[in-house]
Amino acid sequence: MRWVNRQLNRNHRIGLGAAPILMLVVLYLVLAGQRHADNPSDKILPLPDAMAKGLSALLFQPDQLSGNYLFWTDTLASLERLGLGLGIATLMTLAVGLVLGVLPPVRATLGPLVTGIAVIPPIALLPVLFIALGLGETSKVALIVVGIAPVMIRDVASYVAALPREQIIKAQTLGASSWQIMIRVALPQAMPRLLLAVRLALGPAWVFLISAEAIASDTGLGYRIFLVRRYLSMDVIIPYVAWIALLAIAMDQALAFASRRAFPWAHGASH
Repeated sequence: MRWVNRQLNRNHRIGLGAAPILMLVVLYLVLAGQRHADNPSDKILPLPDAMAKGLSALLFQPDQLSGNYLFWTDTLASLERLGLGLGIATLMTLAVGLVLGVLPPVRATLGPLVTGIAVIPPIALLPVLFIALGLGETSKVALIVVGIAPVMIRDVASYVAALPREQIIKAQTLGASSWQIMIRVALPQAMPRLLLAVRLALGPAWVFLISAEAIASDTGLGYRIFLVRRYLSMDVIIPYVAWIALLAIAMDQALAFASRRAFPWAHGASH
């Protein structure tokens, strides 16, 4: 059987997906072991016991100044900023994307503006946001919104605009207004695409969050990573990066699960 025709069950997919990750872990352990054999005080590739020791202080020991458990404080602060930014961007995408997709005059008017904002590197706007909005939480959330919302809007608007014209004609034949077409025809079909757009935006959203926290913050996962880098504390940096990856994967899988449960028709019989 040709590989293009081979279908895998769930266990096979999980096994094949885990294999490269395990290979990377084994490769890291081998390289770290070699470096420590040559230099027992090496800090570039810490061994697992060193990472566990460095992380345990942040996990289980309260900070002497604030009294907080820094790992959980950083996680909560970052998730709050990320959740707020994703939520605002999603609502904007749902509203603006539907309007642009359904109404050609609005698409012709605002489409170029959305495209222009989408192609601007969001990191270049970070100084502008800090100057205009200050160094507080607003500017960090705004960077996430500015960074992902225009791209999500373009994607959803393009998807809605490409819906079969026959559906629009049939709805108009039954007396539907533009508003009813938007809500009854376009919205249900745009929802799976919206969740997919959010999933694809998770990676960039984390990048913008970490960037903002690294520059102007006193808590958060990005802040902690850039704080300890000056001491070459890879025993903290690597676990924090791995934790960010696990959080991102969990969010992605949660969105995928919600999409499959809410809109099974959009995923086909194989899912």
